[in-house]
Amino acid sequence: MSEIAQMDLNPRGAVKSESPLAMTRVNVVLAASARDAGVVVREKPFLGHLVLRGRAEDEAFRAGVERVLGLALPLALGPVARDEARGVSLQWMSPDEWLIVVPAGLEFDAEAALRRELTGHYAVMNTSGGQTVLELTGPKVRELLMKCTPYDVHPRAFPVGKGVSSVFAKSSAVIRRVDEERWELVIRRSFADYLYRWILDAAEEFGVFVAAGDASHSTSRAAVRELAAEAR
Repeated sequence: MSEIAQMDLNPRGAVKSESPLAMTRVNVVLAASARDAGVVVREKPFLGHLVLRGRAEDEAFRAGVERVLGLALPLALGPVARDEARGVSLQWMSPDEWLIVVPAGLEFDAEAALRRELTGHYAVMNTSGGQTVLELTGPKVRELLMKCTPYDVHPRAFPVGKGVSSVFAKSSAVIRRVDEERWELVIRRSFADYLYRWILDAAEEFGVFVAAGDASHSTSRAAVRELAAEAR
């Protein structure tokens, strides 16, 4: 097997990691509280993002992924495999590509575990430093999304649990419907400031509130190793 150099893209130590939205400034009128808002925007920074490539028809590949992540590999566009309790999700992106999102701090160990379990033709890349997640909640989120993407977000076409990659505000984003009024956008660092400003501007008419970043999925290195061991 080729030698692989793993890099921790969100290090803990003297070098401080910064969210893609660290320098963004809010320039719209905000609602006084989340209860007064039709749309609540919250960044979920520093989650672990991994891109997995492989052959979906390979039974050993599918089994190895499930052993590590505890989730069955989705084989088509649509439902996102998700374990809310562990903060792990697995999404089909193309016939040989999947997006894995894990709690902050778990990405390094998840990559290592996949490399131990998988054999044959596959690739796994840590893209944590290049992406972030925006969570959108509230009764007006669907109307907001209708202003931002040509993809049909009506419940008939976009039920809870579905995820797609689509055009978003002249850019692109991964759109995921987590609950009736809770959605996620996975966005690239290079577009983060632009998309964040677009969303705030588009949501202003509904009443928009910016909530504090979600640290609920942060975890210690000891907990990371324990979770990785359980997954294996």
